[in-house]
Amino acid sequence: MIYAIGVLGFIGGFAAGQMLLYFLLRHKSREDLLTDRHLKLKYGLLNWGFAVLGCYAFMEIYQKYFG
Repeated sequence: MIYAIGVLGFIGGFAAGQMLLYFLLRHKSREDLLTDRHLKLKYGLLNWGFAVLGCYAFMEIYQKYFG
C-alpha cells in the first residue's frame, strides 16, 4: 500500500510543480521556453523536486496516520 501512496504523492507533487511552473513562466515567450537552456534546467529541476517532495510527504503522512 505504501507504494501506491508514494506513486500518488509523486503524481500529485508533479501536478503541483506544473501549476507552479505555469504561474512562474506565464510571461516568457514561446521562443524563450524552447531555446533557453538555463530555463529548462532551472525550472525542470524545480518540477522534479516538487514531485519527489510530494512523494515523500504523502508517504510520511501515511506512515504517521495509518502505519
